[in-house]
Amino acid sequence: MARTKRSRRAYSAGEWGRNRVRVFPDPKTGVMQVEWRENGRRLTRSLKHRDWARAKKQADELAAGFASPRPRNEREPEPLTLETLFDIYREEVTPTKGEHTQRHDKVAMRMFLECFGKHRDPAKLSRRDWDRFIRARRAGKVGPSGQPVADRTVQRDLRFLLAVLNWAARSRDEEGRLLLDSNPLRGLKTPVEKNPVRVLLAQSEYEALLRVSPRVDWRFRVALVIAHETGHRIGAIRQLCWPDIDMEEKIIRWRAENEKTGYEHRTPVTSEALAVLEEARRRNPGVGDIPVLPAPRDSSACVGRSLVRDWWERAETLAGLEPKRGRGWHSLRRKFASDLMDQPLKVVCQLGGWKTAQTVLQCYQRADENQLRKALETRRSIHA
Repeated sequence: MARTKRSRRAYSAGEWGRNRVRVFPDPKTGVMQVEWRENGRRLTRSLKHRDWARAKKQADELAAGFASPRPRNEREPEPLTLETLFDIYREEVTPTKGEHTQRHDKVAMRMFLECFGKHRDPAKLSRRDWDRFIRARRAGKVGPSGQPVADRTVQRDLRFLLAVLNWAARSRDEEGRLLLDSNPLRGLKTPVEKNPVRVLLAQSEYEALLRVSPRVDWRFRVALVIAHETGHRIGAIRQLCWPDIDMEEKIIRWRAENEKTGYEHRTPVTSEALAVLEEARRRNPGVGDIPVLPAPRDSSACVGRSLVRDWWERAETLAGLEPKRGRGWHSLRRKFASDLMDQPLKVVCQLGGWKTAQTVLQCYQRADENQLRKALETRRSIHA
């Protein structure tokens, strides 16, 4: 028995589990598509026309067995493996991401292939595979370092896997077939760090680092002040170029390709930041797209990630600060958000380059003891 789904503009013929066939127009092109199931897999093929009446007639014929949805000369599609799916994703999606995220994509792919197997059918991944990866990653049995990792790292890896499967469930091959009917791991929860280490740099610690900064490197001093005054990530700061700096208008343009979130924006800067920028300009004069913080051996390239990390560790030693896990460049970003606790969240997000206020509240802002006491005093004065 055939029936028409008027609300979705689709026509179905045949019986469920036997010879069910459905035709519908492609929502973007209007070309008629035919959908059927073969060996438990949902397949789709273009009918290469836009005639609704003709498509309905073809559906009836296909369901009655007068024709086969798959042409006789068409080869059986190659089974999709996890390795093949990752190869497609790496070629089509990964290049659109930032440099750091691209590296993580490739590392994550190797980990999942090692854990699940190259020839694994991605449509058959299950909760057992999900839990097995979590146990192996926590124990350090999977991963480039070979060391146990925290739940936050495991969460990032699993979110990548979910992103790949979600993308495959929305993407079609050259014949119009979905790469995956659905995400087999949809709805599973990633592990959450119960007590994440989010160190907030104290004002006294910042001042101690600032005092010893000239002994480390002039570039370290510039980066330290800019990080403190703008609240931006060190990855975006070290890739600043002079065309991004407007000294007259006192504005910095943060390029989308240098931001983790891909959010391009402009922020005003303080006099302290302008002072170190002027110092950097004197030390590194040049014309064109010259980096503000050039690499020591190549003035045309930006300073590298490992070097700015080494600078931080050396400065901590010179300042006499005891090593503390989590205290690094990002602790300046948390300090910036917390220093602006009394400002509207919209303003804080715009200044620091955050896309959502929820991120600021959950991960960056933290009230200190003085702020808590001030709030209690305010409450007491209201009641008085």
